[in-house]
Amino acid sequence: QVQLVESGGGLVQAGGSLRLSCAASGRTFSAYPMGWFRQAPGKEREFVAAMRWGINILDYADSVKGRFTISRDNAKNTMYLQMNSLKPEDTAVYYCAATSGVVRGQLRNGQDYNYWGQGTQVTVSS
Repeated sequence: QVQLVESGGGLVQAGGSLRLSCAASGRTFSAYPMGWFRQAPGKEREFVAAMRWGINILDYADSVKGRFTISRDNAKNTMYLQMNSLKPEDTAVYYCAATSGVVRGQLRNGQDYNYWGQGTQVTVSS
């Protein structure tokens, strides 16, 4: 069984920073593409960032490009999302996800992922 556990969410003022963590257990994730998604109240879940671990291909939504950075620590089996210059519109529940399937092209479709964390709340005050 695969488990993903997010942490690091919280309340921060606009312009501040947070770092989210996604700890993976149950399998070796070195070959699994992983990503971050978020869902704000009343809105659909949206893609934030993704990476293919082995070849270090990174992808970001336009709304976060230049402000967020996705990374991973293989030794700790953990993925991170460093979020800087946060805006009130970044307020959402953030989810990490992983896929054991073969996904060609971009990793922006949540339906391509078969493992999800429970989510962590990020609230940015103005």
